[in-house]
Amino acid sequence: MTGVRLSVAERRAEMLVATVEQIELRGVAAVRIADVAAALGVSNALVLYHFSSKEKLVAAAFEHAARRDLTRLRKLLGRRTSALRRLRAAVRWYAPTGQAKGWRLWIEGWSAALREPTLRAVTRDLDQQWKAALAAVIAEGSAAGEFHCPDPEAAALRLTALLDGLAVQMTAYDAALPRAKARRWTDEALARELGLTPTQLTIPWPHRPREGREELREQPQETRTQNPAPSPTP
Repeated sequence: MTGVRLSVAERRAEMLVATVEQIELRGVAAVRIADVAAALGVSNALVLYHFSSKEKLVAAAFEHAARRDLTRLRKLLGRRTSALRRLRAAVRWYAPTGQAKGWRLWIEGWSAALREPTLRAVTRDLDQQWKAALAAVIAEGSAAGEFHCPDPEAAALRLTALLDGLAVQMTAYDAALPRAKARRWTDEALARELGLTPTQLTIPWPHRPREGREELREQPQETRTQNPAPSPTP
């Protein structure tokens, strides 16, 4: 991009995109200011002018990537359709079998956040925003009678924890889990959190029979967990 005059905002955005690409290529620990500068054909000093340290550059790059995905998540959750349809679309997109964020990048970020307070603060804040967005739609659907979920915040936490764990397994280990099985587990987990059966996830509300939902809600806990869905193991 040498020879092209960019605004400050454009130059920073360009550097953040290049940093994300370098992190995906080299990993957080190995990436250098020089790598980002070389990828853009600019000097190290120019990168440091906009981001005073590697730590701040990396944290800003993760925030840039996450906000792009948050925008996509909120677009899915803001559609003019039932809460159930929005949740199913968002969870399937977020899952490692969908088209969401690059999981290799985020596994790198979580690992580096253990040692980098600045990055840890960024990833924690963004993670909370993901959970809050899901919990809000779960609460909306439960209030409307589409499904039953007594604790939307806990449900969002459990769902994202499962999806994050599946992502680590499927990214770190080749063929650790067939994609079809991971998608089935995702649907089963969402259905459990909403007091539904997996089949009911695909039946438009309010056309879904209420009997199945009511029977599921009224069953004793031991009956509902006789045949629990399998959980992923390393």
